[in-house]
Amino acid sequence: MIDFETRLATVVEAVDRELESLLPGSEVLEQHLFDAMRYAVLGGGKRLRPFLVISSGQIFDLEPGECIRVAAAVELVHAYSLVHDDLPCMDDDNLRRGRPTVHVKYDEATAVLTGDALLTLAFEVLADRKTSPDPEVRMDLVAGLSRAAGGHGMVGGQVLDLWAEEHKLDEAGTVRMQRLKTGEMIAFSGEAGAILARARPQQRLALRMFAHDLGLAFQITDDLLDVEGNASDVGKATGKDAAAGKSTIISMLGVEGARDRAILLSRQAATHLDHFGEKANALRALCEFVISRSN
Repeated sequence: MIDFETRLATVVEAVDRELESLLPGSEVLEQHLFDAMRYAVLGGGKRLRPFLVISSGQIFDLEPGECIRVAAAVELVHAYSLVHDDLPCMDDDNLRRGRPTVHVKYDEATAVLTGDALLTLAFEVLADRKTSPDPEVRMDLVAGLSRAAGGHGMVGGQVLDLWAEEHKLDEAGTVRMQRLKTGEMIAFSGEAGAILARARPQQRLALRMFAHDLGLAFQITDDLLDVEGNASDVGKATGKDAAAGKSTIISMLGVEGARDRAILLSRQAATHLDHFGEKANALRALCEFVISRSN
């Protein structure tokens, strides 16, 4: 049986080293921006999306070092999304990962530019030959991350999230919002290792379906933490969804119903890994971690 916590810690350490190398300190006039980028990216985080990238690559016998740049690029996009999500015009949060958010630590204009710079850096990383010598692989990675992060993915989901503050979504609409806002980036992360390994289409599809279900379970658990957690453990303000009147799976199914749905999705996600045998054990362990986490 794999030691999931140790494996996750190893990935966190490796990804943080790569992010450090991609965000070096320097004495230039625009250093203020780079300081804010480092603050946003290197201030902790679970690194679950990079874990997905690396663990899916290992199914196809890729070494972590062969996946690390893609893992870092995914985390750069995730960090950008958090910086913008916390802005007063979005969710207006003052706390992220137990620290002041970027717009509080610096200012709103710097936070906007920080997110812009992190997003564009991610694609610079993917387009570099060091990520893969195969131009087709690099194009697939750029196209996949673009779709996951854009209007048909994370940004589209954020639009629905804002719209839902004043309009009621039904269960199907809520699931769609969560799939776009959270699920598409997680789905890309789960498939990225297979893209790097030039895996067969059905193998890529299986990993994408796994990660889609995992992403929905992750979001429901996030909603449960917003209801049941406290800010010191979660690292950000809690109780905000109910205060804003947002539609969530919890508001429709109740706490226990939502918890049951998350467990069902987690188990369903694991079934998509059957084809890969023991090589997918790290991803199976992630299914358990996602629904039992406390932050």
